[in-house]
Amino acid sequence: MDNNQPIIVKRVKKIAGGHHGGAWKIAFADFATAMMAFFLVMWLMTTATPEQKLAISGYFQDPVGFSEGASPYVIDLGGTPVLAPDKTLNPEVRDTLSEEKPQDPSDDVVESMAEQIERERLELLLQELQNKVEDNPQLNKFKDQILFEITQDGLRIQILDAENRPMFALGSAQLQPYFEDILLIMADTIKDVPNKISVSGHTDAKPFASGGGDFGNWELSAGRANAARRTLVAGGYPEEQVARVVGYASSALFDRNDPLNPVNRRIDITVLTKKAQRAIESEQDGEEGEADGEVAPGASLPSATPAGTGEPLQPRELRERLNIFEEGALRFDQPAP
Repeated sequence: MDNNQPIIVKRVKKIAGGHHGGAWKIAFADFATAMMAFFLVMWLMTTATPEQKLAISGYFQDPVGFSEGASPYVIDLGGTPVLAPDKTLNPEVRDTLSEEKPQDPSDDVVESMAEQIERERLELLLQELQNKVEDNPQLNKFKDQILFEITQDGLRIQILDAENRPMFALGSAQLQPYFEDILLIMADTIKDVPNKISVSGHTDAKPFASGGGDFGNWELSAGRANAARRTLVAGGYPEEQVARVVGYASSALFDRNDPLNPVNRRIDITVLTKKAQRAIESEQDGEEGEADGEVAPGASLPSATPAGTGEPLQPRELRERLNIFEEGALRFDQPAP
């Protein structure tokens, strides 16, 4: 019994929250609150108008005088800065508030902002169309024949012809099935934007005419552009959104160095800007005025004269021939571009 050693038991008391306890959480919460308040003040300063900033300045310079003649708050419930007249200690603030009035933005500024928004919309449409071409296996096979470009008039979609993949049947405005599929997919995308479109047809420089010489590249390009329009409308594109359908023949070649290059045979679909749309509508209004007998000074009335003759066609005869051509009932002696 005398040799027994005393047994010592040590108990360690654990403090909840780690070594430093929970005090750091309170400090961090205070810091986060202060930062939130700071950024809130910075945001309010960037969104406040000059008048509101002057009102805030007047309030901090003389809070008592500021509140005697008006609301004790810098901004009332209606959102209008209230400043007691003749009470502020800073006369420059009072004079500035009385002289400065909100001004409406000028027409140029509004138009510039509208053009910027419209351009961004067209860029988004361009990106969406490019993604469709990349993701759609049916379109991806023809991606080398589909070009996108944002021009001054809007987003231009060019569908080019190829030697081994022509868009139309030889010598007519009849679309090939794969070209119809391309137009239907395009229609499903461009119909989501409110802008109107312009459809134009182009040929190469190879001379082409029917046996009688009454129809050539001009009529062929116009007929093909109109066939593209009908396909777009069949794909769900609103017909009233088509601003213009026109044929250019070979007057606007894609490859000027090689006028016979197949890429010169193409269909252009331009998603017009509002400015370009207004220009087209003004041109059409002028043409309607001339058709009603109002001829512009220095302008001459158009005439329809078959090639090789000096006799103009009668309107009824011209319409009949154009209708026959549009339905693809003509037979051509020479291969068409």
